Amino acid sequence: MRIRLVLLSFLSVAQSHAATRPNLVLLLADDLGIGDLGCYGNKTLRTPNIDRLAEGGVKLTQHLAASPLCTPSRAAFMTGRYPIRSGMASEFLVGVYLFSASSGGLPTSEITFAKLLKGQGYSTALIGKWHLGTNCHNKSDFCHHPLSHGFDYFHGIPVTNLRDCKPGEGSVFTRGIRLLVFIPLQIIAVTLLTMVVLKYLGLVRVPPLVFFSLLCLAAMILGLLVCFLHYFRPLNCFLMRNHEITQQPLSYDNLMQRLVADAAQFIRRNAEKPFLLVLSYLHVHTALFSSKDFAGKSKHGAYGDAVEEMDWSVGQILKVLDELKLANNTLIYFSSDQGAHVEEVTPKGEVHGGSNGIYKGGKANNWEGGIRVPGILRWPGVIQAGLEIDEPTSNMDVFPTVATLAGAPLPEDRIIDGRDLMPLLQGKTQHSDHEFLFHYCNFYLNAVRWRPRNSTSIWKAFFFTPKFSPEGANGCFSTHVCFCHGHSVSYHHPPLLFDISKDPTERNPVTPATEPRFQEVLDTMQQAVDRHTKTLKAVPNQLSLGNIVWKPWLQMCCSPSGLSCQCDREKQARRASH
Repeated sequence: MRIRLVLLSFLSVAQSHAATRPNLVLLLADDLGIGDLGCYGNKTLRTPNIDRLAEGGVKLTQHLAASPLCTPSRAAFMTGRYPIRSGMASEFLVGVYLFSASSGGLPTSEITFAKLLKGQGYSTALIGKWHLGTNCHNKSDFCHHPLSHGFDYFHGIPVTNLRDCKPGEGSVFTRGIRLLVFIPLQIIAVTLLTMVVLKYLGLVRVPPLVFFSLLCLAAMILGLLVCFLHYFRPLNCFLMRNHEITQQPLSYDNLMQRLVADAAQFIRRNAEKPFLLVLSYLHVHTALFSSKDFAGKSKHGAYGDAVEEMDWSVGQILKVLDELKLANNTLIYFSSDQGAHVEEVTPKGEVHGGSNGIYKGGKANNWEGGIRVPGILRWPGVIQAGLEIDEPTSNMDVFPTVATLAGAPLPEDRIIDGRDLMPLLQGKTQHSDHEFLFHYCNFYLNAVRWRPRNSTSIWKAFFFTPKFSPEGANGCFSTHVCFCHGHSVSYHHPPLLFDISKDPTERNPVTPATEPRFQEVLDTMQQAVDRHTKTLKAVPNQLSLGNIVWKPWLQMCCSPSGLSCQCDREKQARRASH
């Protein structure tokens, strides 16, 4: 009788877990390397809270970003689809949004997991970085805004954190300024000097109007540069709360503390009903920042300070969940949108990028360092604590996983590339549901990964690879990021083939001489590519030049007149609360 009661009690607990829709807390870092965390082998950065999360849950050691760049990776994360399917993959050099007044963004036809969960009665919030567009046709249509994609609440930055947002931290536009400003000015100066000499020697007659026109052109170029440098920060670096600008320009003072406090308040407001919280960190993308409690405290300068402050914030979220007794009914996911940006080195030689551990490359390329990211999931009593899984998984898998847990049917009118992680996490299957994964560099299919069902090998074939510079470096330091086509890459015929299970550092490609099945493996992968490309449909490119350039009629400003885009309603709100 006692045994029967124990069995009935266990079954009822298991059924209640299965029947209860969990709260979902998704923590997404920006440019964090897999080698930056203690639970992934780092010995000098202090990340006790993220490490505790890993100890209490599952650690994925082959978790992959669907793209090595912010905007396309986040589009894939939100929709469970390769970014090329939604038009969120650029066909030219710039692969992300840089201006708040761009017209491109995640199309309204796309379905995010937030939209699915909202339909199931979840309260939904995104706090932090969005980077998937804002407006389409005017500055208040908010067609790409988080609130148009299933979130009830948004508090954060609509674009991204850039060096240009923090005075004294330099500019991401240095190379562009050199090409578009300094070189034309040099040409104008040489032309003027040549004409003066020739006129002085009496060899040619130069009308004064020519001198005047060239001087006016030089003045105009300089004027545009001054305006750009002066206005970029207030026009593009600002905080929003829902549809309202609350701080323009953005202030970094206690920024992490403000956003985490808001995240905690959202949890408290919704403690009695299911909720989805996406805490999308600005850390550790440059410009780096941290509060006085963390500045100068780590062993890795400003970057280490930012990592340790982010870890503290994870601890604050865990603390609130424990305090409200929500931990056992909350699935927590922690990851990064792509690998560390290894080329982030200041002119003074300070390293502002992270560590990708043993893996080659980093952000903006599909070597393992650019796409292999932390993947930690915890749900006490449902997911076994301390488990480590070395199967290929993707950040696209979050979409079907949370949708299924919330009881939301997956859309049937489109291809969902992600796979439900729960069978793998709960030990119901030992192998990833991804037999093939396709690695895009912006619009271009860069590599393909194959996990054969009857083998321990994990094959990865590159159709092209970036040309690292200087030669022998681990990144494209001369251009700050690697590009995806043209003279910036080396094409491989046949494709460059690695067995990632034996060579995770991608140092030793296999050849027909070292691998008897070389051609068979490549043929199988090519057949998978052919099947995949047949599923792609032509869609408007949201990262075309016309969609990423600055459009003045889309520019948002907290001043009704638009003459002075400066306000600090965040500070006013804090004073009112005190």
